[in-house]
Amino acid sequence: MGDLFFGSPFRRLFHARHFAPELAAMDWIETPTSHVLRINVPGLGKDDVKVQVEDGNVLSVRGAPPPEKEGKEVVWHVAERGRPEFAREVALPADVRVEQVRASVDNGVLTVVVPKEPAPARPRPRPIAVSSKL
Repeated sequence: MGDLFFGSPFRRLFHARHFAPELAAMDWIETPTSHVLRINVPGLGKDDVKVQVEDGNVLSVRGAPPPEKEGKEVVWHVAERGRPEFAREVALPADVRVEQVRASVDNGVLTVVVPKEPAPARPRPRPIAVSSKL
């Protein structure tokens, strides 16, 4: 009886999930010269991902695969994966160069490099003359 019910192509109606954009898994590391974000984007290419800086310092990353082209002879039996859309927004620190952000996709990982502003040079110690009225 269980196989009759759960083995049918209609089981997706009973176990349906709403496929809202997912929060993509991300690693964020900081080096002396940049912030590097690595985001999982399995199966997506460069044309499927959109990276932009909004509101001055918010890095917005969104993606979705292109719609599958199906012929009239295609019959879906189970649709559990949905469209793996994702979205991620990250507030960047103030010490970054947003105009020099770079992004690339390789083997299902989107790498975003956000260069940091160089630290201001520390002033060298210099002697200061001390005056006296005596």
